[in-house]
Amino acid sequence: MKKLLLILLCLPMIVFGQQTINDSMQINGIYRNFITYVPSIYKSSQPSPLIFNLHGRTGSAWGQMWKGDFRKIADTANVIIVHPQGLIDNAGVTHWNLGHSNIDDIGFLNSLYSYIASIYNINLDKVYSTGMSNGGYMSYYLACNMSDKIAAIASVAGSMGSFMQLNCNPTHPTPVMEIHGTADVIVPFNNILKGIEYWRNYNNCNLIADTTFIKDINLGDLSSVKHIVYNNGDNGVTTELFKIINGGHTWPGNNRSKRLTNYDINASLEIWKFFSKYDINGLIKPQ
Repeated sequence: MKKLLLILLCLPMIVFGQQTINDSMQINGIYRNFITYVPSIYKSSQPSPLIFNLHGRTGSAWGQMWKGDFRKIADTANVIIVHPQGLIDNAGVTHWNLGHSNIDDIGFLNSLYSYIASIYNINLDKVYSTGMSNGGYMSYYLACNMSDKIAAIASVAGSMGSFMQLNCNPTHPTPVMEIHGTADVIVPFNNILKGIEYWRNYNNCNLIADTTFIKDINLGDLSSVKHIVYNNGDNGVTTELFKIINGGHTWPGNNRSKRLTNYDINASLEIWKFFSKYDINGLIKPQ
């Protein structure tokens, strides 16, 4: 394994009332930035879940913190959110490397995981990843390549490409959720189906899904939602899809998103409801 040179900056900048922290680490001579959100109710005596929240291609950690916003959820559920920043690719835009270049994003995120866990009391059985578009792709990539650390993932407008399916090495049944619009022209809806099938089969879920039509509470968004769930996977996990009919390449429920945004669901709330049911051993049984 490539040895990582890891140097941490000792003076993080506090941006929001001692809760939002800009920080950096140096890996193999490259500075990698990230923003950590620590809820006001955090106590070092109580282990907290951790969510990686990954921006899309051309995006930023700051933008994802606002567009895919989990901060109110964190303030009530005692969750720490880390927003990593991707590097610029050959096309001149920020991105996450899915195995196509020499940028070591897996090394970065592994080191970031260790760094956050060294500072805060993290429940290491409850570490999750989510993201928008390329950040959704990267969450699938983490489920394949950091499976020993990631309990569950959720992708919004991302996908699991065929190249990823051929080289995926998960080590445990992994709850997976995809939220995707049928009118997405950046990542077409049909692109996600093989990925859903992969995790349905890997998790040994039911072949036939249970489908629920979500109440269309916002007629003005011109879209509606089906919740498709493949139940009864190993360790109680599910493979799930929120199909946003006439939804675009957006984060449902966020008022900073572009047109074709659905407001019948809030993606951040649905993702946390999903994550909170599972730890790395599968479905959390009632105490």
